[in-house]
Amino acid sequence: QVQLVESGGGLVQPGGSLRLSCAASGSIFSSMGWYRQNPGKQREWVATITSSGMTNYADSVKGRFTISRANAKNTVTLQMNSLKPEDTAVYYCKVRGLTTGTAYWGQGTQVTVSS
Repeated sequence: QVQLVESGGGLVQPGGSLRLSCAASGSIFSSMGWYRQNPGKQREWVATITSSGMTNYADSVKGRFTISRANAKNTVTLQMNSLKPEDTAVYYCKVRGLTTGTAYWGQGTQVTVSS
């Protein structure tokens, strides 16, 4: 049974930093990534990292966010710097099973950027 546990959200002032973590268990995963969503809007892709460490970022976060993973711990981390009010959202971890390709989602963690 796959389980994802997210942590690290909170309230931060513009220009500040936060680190989100997602610990996955129950399988071996290929890609791991982060999405975000605001009420009434579609879920938006933020960043992805493959099992070999290749990363991709949405243009809106490129240069400010860094995604990394610890394969031995099945953990993916999103370091968010120079945060802006428009980064405010619920952030979701998403992982994909290596053998089945099934996608799994975390429960979401709130990030609020406000003065």
